[in-house]
Amino acid sequence: MTMEAHRYEDGSITYPGHPRGPNGDEPVGTVDLSDYTAVVVTWTTSQTTPPGVREPNHLAIVEFDVDGQAVRALCQLTTGEVSIGDEVRPVYCEELRDPEAGIREAASQSWDGYRFEPVG
Repeated sequence: MTMEAHRYEDGSITYPGHPRGPNGDEPVGTVDLSDYTAVVVTWTTSQTTPPGVREPNHLAIVEFDVDGQAVRALCQLTTGEVSIGDEVRPVYCEELRDPEAGIREAASQSWDGYRFEPVG
């Protein structure tokens, strides 16, 4: 699985990808962010989570540097032992939440994705 961001003609990159970039252009390529590390911009811990989401749920806004272009993502962390400025990497996870605990049919959406763990 890839953590796919879209690249646009003007050099901008968005995650998640969008059919139109910041200047209205269509994507011209993709970037797999799972090949990069990121830096924690800010983070928090949610103690009261939606059904099927682990408690506590550690979340962060992270920033990738992709060819000099800053790309931010909101993500789950593998631990609450992080600080602003820490380097983290994406780690594939088969289930980010319990598919049986949601209000939607389990087959109607994907449950996998990435959590981020500290580098080092």
